[in-house]
Amino acid sequence: MAKVSPVSIKYMIHASFKAEGPLEKPDVIGALFGQTEGLLGADMEMRELQKEGKIGRIEVQLETVDGKSVGEIQVPSALDTSETALIGAALETIERIGPTEAKIEVNRIEDVRGSKRDFIKERAKKLLEGLESKTDMGIGEMSKNLKEESRAAKIQEYGDEKLPAGDLSGNEIIVVEGRADVVNLLKNRVNNVIGMNGTKLPKEIAILGETKEITLFVDGDRGGKLIGQNVINNAKIAFVAVAPDGKEVEELMGKEILLALRRRITTEEFLKSLKYSNGNGHSNSYSNGGSYGYNRRETPREEPRVEEVKPVVVEQVEYAGDAKAATRSAFEKIRGTKSALLLDNNFDVIRKVSNKEVGKSIDFSRQRVYAVVIDGTATSGVIRACEEKGVKYVGATTFGSVDETSVKLISL
Repeated sequence: MAKVSPVSIKYMIHASFKAEGPLEKPDVIGALFGQTEGLLGADMEMRELQKEGKIGRIEVQLETVDGKSVGEIQVPSALDTSETALIGAALETIERIGPTEAKIEVNRIEDVRGSKRDFIKERAKKLLEGLESKTDMGIGEMSKNLKEESRAAKIQEYGDEKLPAGDLSGNEIIVVEGRADVVNLLKNRVNNVIGMNGTKLPKEIAILGETKEITLFVDGDRGGKLIGQNVINNAKIAFVAVAPDGKEVEELMGKEILLALRRRITTEEFLKSLKYSNGNGHSNSYSNGGSYGYNRRETPREEPRVEEVKPVVVEQVEYAGDAKAATRSAFEKIRGTKSALLLDNNFDVIRKVSNKEVGKSIDFSRQRVYAVVIDGTATSGVIRACEEKGVKYVGATTFGSVDETSVKLISL
């Protein structure tokens, strides 16, 4: 039996039926072909039309309730409008299906091409918006992007561990966590920067602290402050700059970077602020340190040691179901909203937050967070914060660069 190619279908006849007794699908199909035979002439026989590909595969859905059958019929048509309407009207002449009396009623005839045209129109709008956003870029914006990219291209590798760095020829350098932080500072004209490539303190950074004045620039979350404490304990650090609360160095704008550097504080002030943070790693607001130019302080010389910040793992009851499926199901609740969900060990929602508040929200959550689902990027800072709080799963559409982690990452 021939079958209409989906591209040739123009219309869809939607009909419903009721029968006085129990039926099977073949009973309905047989009635459609048998009881319309000869009604519209040889050229409009449904069997022949189907062989020629002008009528497609007829779909029937039915159920039996209290001994009676009810259901839906769909008849795809490649005929023109009048011929399709004739076929629909012919269906309503059927009075019996199988051994029982029945009634068929055509509910509507759908123009399939109309829905396709609506899809084409909406899709074209989105494609045009993307095209205009690129072609409408002015000369000034193009020039700015070119300058930023050329500055970021100046990144180099330093030392045996090939740390990402800018120009380290001066007496003052800024130490950040990773490569993305280095790239962001270079784009914003801060050239005297070097990255640690993760939470582990490289020997090169400790050695540089003996001859250079180091400002440590950390993320504005609990993980950033823990890293700051670790680096201060194992290298000679003059000052500490902290990104705004809940933000990471890699996502800061130019003005935010300069403001954070101007507000840098001494290591003593930084460590003191941690003691008054109520045990959660979030200190009170730092006082404005004035312009970027504190006098260098004298710190006791000590042998550099290399240590790693060890995450605090909170024991959780292991989820018994399919964690990936549960994560992706939770993602459907926030798809397209640029927000995030904190989930318990049953994958029930604890709290919905914005993407930028994930790290802070995990720290302040009264209930243990078992999984985090993000409509957007799970940055290295977020993944690190999840690891420190014992979060088991992180689901996101994309992930930032991160070294080995105990958190299981699920791509959505």
